[in-house]
This record gives sequence, C-alpha cells and structure tokens, in this order.
Amino acid sequence: MKTLPPGSTLGILGGGQLARMTAMAAARLGYKTHIYTRSADEPACQITPWRTLGDFGDHKKLEFFATNVDVITLEWENVPAAAVATVERHAPCYPKSSVLHIAQNRLLEKSFARELGLLTPEFRAVHSAVELRSALDALKLPCIAKTTRMGYDGKGQVVIRKAEETENVWKALKTDEAIVEALVPFEQEISVITARRADGLMRSYPPVENRHKNAILDETHVPANISEEVRKQALHMAETLCEKLEVVGLLAVEMFVVNGKVLMNEMAPRPHNSGHWSIDGATTSQFEQLLRAICGLPLGDAHALFPCVMKNLIGHESGNWRDYLSMPGAHLHLYGKREARDGRKMGHVTIRNRKGEMEG
Repeated sequence: MKTLPPGSTLGILGGGQLARMTAMAAARLGYKTHIYTRSADEPACQITPWRTLGDFGDHKKLEFFATNVDVITLEWENVPAAAVATVERHAPCYPKSSVLHIAQNRLLEKSFARELGLLTPEFRAVHSAVELRSALDALKLPCIAKTTRMGYDGKGQVVIRKAEETENVWKALKTDEAIVEALVPFEQEISVITARRADGLMRSYPPVENRHKNAILDETHVPANISEEVRKQALHMAETLCEKLEVVGLLAVEMFVVNGKVLMNEMAPRPHNSGHWSIDGATTSQFEQLLRAICGLPLGDAHALFPCVMKNLIGHESGNWRDYLSMPGAHLHLYGKREARDGRKMGHVTIRNRKGEMEG
C-alpha cells in the first residue's frame, strides 16, 4: 500500500476536540493539518494555522480544501454524503462513503451486524405511530425508540415504558423513520476501538468499560472488568465489523454485556470518547493510530500500559482543573472551548490507578 510520509498534509472535516487531538498527534509525527470547519473559534483551529472556514454545503470551499491536502479524515460520521463525495474527487477520504452510508444510520448498522451473525438487541424499523405501537407489542415494554440518523450523547432517543406514550413519543422524535429496540438489562457497557489499514492489517485496543451519566459518557475504566470469553467476543465483534466494512482508519464499537454475551449497540468510524485514555495510557494513542492507518504507516502498539480511568469534564466540571492537576497520576486535557454549558464536553482527565477506580 502507498505510504504518505511525514511532511504531508492531513485534512480534517470538522474542528472540534477530536480534530484538535488528531492534529496534535499529526504534528508530533511531522504532518501538517488543514481543518475544514465553520468557525475559527473551534478547538482544532487553536492547534494549526491552516484552515478553511465554511459549511458542508459550500462545495467550492470544500473543493479548495480538498485540493490543498494529501489525505482527508472526519471527526464525525454525520458529515453529509454530498460533502464527502465532493472532497473524495480530489483526495483520498477515510472513512469512505460506503462506510458512512451504514454508520450514519442506526437501522442499517444493526441490520449489517445481524447479517454478519453478530448479536444485537431485538429491533424493528418504524415509520409511523401505528407501526411504533405494533413494534412495542412485538418487542414487549420497556423499549427505546431512536431516530435512525444524527444520534449521539443520548440525543434522538426516548425510552418508552407505557404503550399510551406512543403518540407523544412519535411526535417527539420528529422523524419519518425510527428504530425501536428492546431495552436491554445489560450488566456492563463496553467498547472496542479497532484500527485497520487499506491492506487489511488490524490492531485493536483492549475492551474498556463505559459508565454514563445523563446519557453522556462520564467515565471509561481501563481495562474492562470482564471474563476472557467476553473479551474474545468483544474483539471478534469489533474486528469482524471493521473487516467487513473495509474500514481504513478507526472503528469504535459500543456493546452491551448480557449474561455472558456481547450485543452490538452502536458504532462510529472515527476516534471515540472511550478511547481518550490511550493518549496517556497506551504506547500509541487512538489519534496517532488513525494517522498511521490512513497514511499507510506501521500500526502502533495498542495495549494498555497500566490500569486507568478516563473521566469526562462536562460543563462546569472543567472549573475543577486545579484539583485534577494536584492529583497524583492525573493527566489533564482541556479542549480550549470558550463557554462551559450543561452537557458540553470541555475536557477530560486520565488517572493512573492500579485499582481501576477513581480516587479523590
């Protein structure tokens, strides 16, 4: 496969914290980074002077951006297909359109996993309140209804506990297509991030356990406290999806552990919040691994160097930065966002801890 050497320019669609941390990893290896984003106030724009400001519907600006970089990646899988098609005409873009077609749609990704023989929660596609009611009868309450597109950090989903809620839930979703899933009584939520090069070489990070608060990731515990059999199932699921989708770059797969079985929840073909620990807790961070994968470089070691906990700093939690700086074994990362708001990811802290629990 072709190798893109240091000194080349990486283009990133998006300017948030994932783009910022990717640009930092790129600079460390001698690559330049060009950001395409709407505002110069975005976190990634503080890291690199090269940026094109525009929205994803401005195809002239997208073309200018794409002709000034050597390879392109995305910080978010929900970039419009037309925007990806525009940049793909001028430079290699990873993940490819074929991957995004599935990853942008919760129904398609669940169906794809099922076709591969992987376990998922029971689900139904619905297109009206009437179909939603039928799905609830088939799946049995409680259930969770989700929009098929644009869902992240708990957005675009509603838990249904009573059939009488059907009409209100359908109106609240504001969509013409949704997926309804049986609510899984899971014991743990885990995730695996797998890197893959164009030649098929893959390398996975260890499964980690994720704990959420208000539907937003709060803590990631490394490694996950799971059995060897569950670990094998999780790695098999992530690597099977990565291979069959022919991902070039990263694929993060969120999973439920239920009675010793692993069920696929969602996936994202990009760096993932549950992989931020790897900056301080692995030889190769997920951001550097992404760069290695799309540039045809050797993939790095993905083992955890020590047990650790990554905690997101949500909203005004970032105001406690002094406390984290004084904590032994803590590595603080602030994203440079101007305004702290409820539910907004302002930074994270990774704490080395042999017990696998947060201290302080």
